[in-house]
Amino acid sequence: MPEFVRSGVRMAALLALGASVAACGSFNEASRKFADSITPYKVEVVQGNVITKEQVDALQKGMSRQQVRDLLGTPLLTSVFHSNRWDYVFTIKRKGVPEQERRFTVFFDDAGLERYEGDEMPSEQEFVASVTTSIKNPKVPRLEATPEELAKYQKDEAKPADAEPAPASNTSNATAPDSYPPLESAPR
Repeated sequence: MPEFVRSGVRMAALLALGASVAACGSFNEASRKFADSITPYKVEVVQGNVITKEQVDALQKGMSRQQVRDLLGTPLLTSVFHSNRWDYVFTIKRKGVPEQERRFTVFFDDAGLERYEGDEMPSEQEFVASVTTSIKNPKVPRLEATPEELAKYQKDEAKPADAEPAPASNTSNATAPDSYPPLESAPR
């Protein structure tokens, strides 16, 4: 190979090395956004019990363990050494949402719920707003029935029990047999 070709190959290699080093230094915002868009998928982690301000307000001294469990859910942590203490921990790690961690502890005595302590809990609407990324003003559905809706439901329940049932849509007169054949064959 002639000398000028070898020097040209060396020069091309040096230019390519210099360009690649220079490219590393010019990593601007557009390049960074592109690099962030091709990152691998990260699993969303939601762990524990969501406890809201409304649930904390419903706690009353002297409630039984079952009543507390019905209200707050099963505790994430219970200790064999501290059987009168339940710890509720909630963590969430989602893309586009700041990481959250909340702790709430319930203490019992022989009479029932003695006291509770923990982080400031959000209301239901505040919690939904904190985890919603795509909707700016999420609409939380109404969770209670109005007195008019309750009255309508009670009227529907008050129908007499001796009223004739509605005719079935199947008009065949077939009846179920009194006995069915065995599922297994008889031994030989």
